[in-house]
Amino acid sequence: MKLKSLSQIDSIRASGRILGDTLHTLEQMVEPGISLLDIDSECRRLLREAGARPAFLGYMGFPAAICLSVNEQVIHGIPSARRLRGGDIVSMDLGVDLDGFISDSAVTVPVGRVTDRVARLLQVTREALGHGIEAAHAGGRVHDVSRAIFRHVRQFNYGVVKPYCGHGVGFAVHEDPQVPNYVHPGPNPRLKPGLVIAIEPMINLGGDDVEVLEDDWTVVTTDHSLSAHFEHTIAILEDRTEILTLRSDAVEQRQGGAA
Repeated sequence: MKLKSLSQIDSIRASGRILGDTLHTLEQMVEPGISLLDIDSECRRLLREAGARPAFLGYMGFPAAICLSVNEQVIHGIPSARRLRGGDIVSMDLGVDLDGFISDSAVTVPVGRVTDRVARLLQVTREALGHGIEAAHAGGRVHDVSRAIFRHVRQFNYGVVKPYCGHGVGFAVHEDPQVPNYVHPGPNPRLKPGLVIAIEPMINLGGDDVEVLEDDWTVVTTDHSLSAHFEHTIAILEDRTEILTLRSDAVEQRQGGAA
């Protein structure tokens, strides 16, 4: 577990702000007919203009700037010429490297109109992320986060992805500790000031089980049910927990409300 100084958290925050703004712009592109490659290309352009680089590009051989996972694809989808259709959902997972400081965030976006059942899956998964963040504070433990997410999701009988989980981040794409979305018998470290973690519930409309496709990247639900994924990078501070991957206007609104 690598704790960060306040100045290092400042740098991760700057990376996260670029990430938040980039994801927000990419969300506006999501409409029927757009190709996944178009989104990846725009992502590269936006990060280049911001003076940052996509942290996932080339990571363990990943060939794209952003992970784009459609419908039953849970995570690590590789952008292709596939065009989105009305009623689809697409999970957009992005890592940003700004001068060696890395942030990580994801959002699942409906393509045009989706059914109430699908909209509820997205809402509950986003809420689960919020519950996980609320449970993360100095002096607590990783299992507090895991429990908050799992309890919320299980009320709706959704599947919880277990082989993949949240994680430390900041100096590298993946660091300790792991932050599962369910309580497991493994390590349960204390959340200390200076800890930066990515919390990321991955929730399925059907069962828990997932598998990896032949491309060795794309994770899909075994029962082909839809899957949603929301993620923020957060910092544990002495007196509060801060989301580092909000977009700029959301940060300004929150600061204005606090004033």
